[in-house]
Amino acid sequence: MGASFTTVGWYQGRVRLLDQRQLPDKVVYLDCADYRDVAEAIRNLSVRGAPAIGIAAAMGLALGAQSLAARDSARFQEDLTRIADELAATRPTAVNLFWALDRMKRVASSHRHLGVDALIRQLVDESQAILDEDIAMNRAMGAIGATFIESGETVLTHCNAGALATGGYGTALGVIRAAWEGGKKIRVIADETRPVLQGARLTAWELMQDEIPVTLITDSMAGALMRAGKIQRCIVGADRIAANGDVANKIGTYSVAVLAHHHAIPFYVAAPTSTLDLSIPSGAHIPIEARNPREVTHIRDTAHIAPEGVAVDNPAFDVTPAELITAIITEKGAFRPGDIHRLAGDPASLAAYRLA
Repeated sequence: MGASFTTVGWYQGRVRLLDQRQLPDKVVYLDCADYRDVAEAIRNLSVRGAPAIGIAAAMGLALGAQSLAARDSARFQEDLTRIADELAATRPTAVNLFWALDRMKRVASSHRHLGVDALIRQLVDESQAILDEDIAMNRAMGAIGATFIESGETVLTHCNAGALATGGYGTALGVIRAAWEGGKKIRVIADETRPVLQGARLTAWELMQDEIPVTLITDSMAGALMRAGKIQRCIVGADRIAANGDVANKIGTYSVAVLAHHHAIPFYVAAPTSTLDLSIPSGAHIPIEARNPREVTHIRDTAHIAPEGVAVDNPAFDVTPAELITAIITEKGAFRPGDIHRLAGDPASLAAYRLA
């Protein structure tokens, strides 16, 4: 089983993005002919989710490279860096964005001896490789994470960490998909995820496409359902993971983790290693994006639900401390948060730190 839609990819020389602002009402694709269109799609949440943002940015950079007039290698590299900087400025929290752009720039630098046309082809190929690798990592994560879910359980997820947030299959929803594909009779609770309603609009829609049983709740209902014994696991994605295992994810994740801890419910984070930022010691160093207040005072920027002129605070993410997390599931294994920094070391030594 895989997603019945494409989130991000190349289509007839353009970058095709599923416009997630239109879901669940309409399935609309954006065909971006200019890297600036890709940058705006990342900025306005047409494409969202840390892995998907990284893939889109990589493809946007390759798309921008195709438009450059410079045929001198040094000038081409300068212009490419400028485009990368514009793409990097779109959103500050999801580290996959910077990881993907850095990878593309390294490819450009290491192949600068090629002619510009050959280098552009190399960049297009690398962006496709980032997409293909993301899907493979998601499937590997799914297989690992599914072992933590028992048949008959109900799993709560926050925001959207599925195929819509990645190249395909998903991180948190990839674990759920893998458990379902493995024959486990599970149910999913998706909380609405205010203020942009990624759970209500995206996660519920995505799971319904695959006929995985899903129930939608408001964000404020999670604690009551946990207390009633109606939730056995929690699993979320991540936008950045610090070296100590602190995790930045969609605003409200911290609240879910606190509630899960109080009710002794396992709380898992599923994320590819591209989401790790081992250069920062803790979540206190993760930049938190502040978004437009209208996301809080309006529904889809049209229905006004708050008094005119009311003060609004709208952080897009929060940080869940490592001590509230049962395990971090990556494509390389499941780790206790305090051991996640070891992924920077020799992969052969990782087995000793994976969860049994």
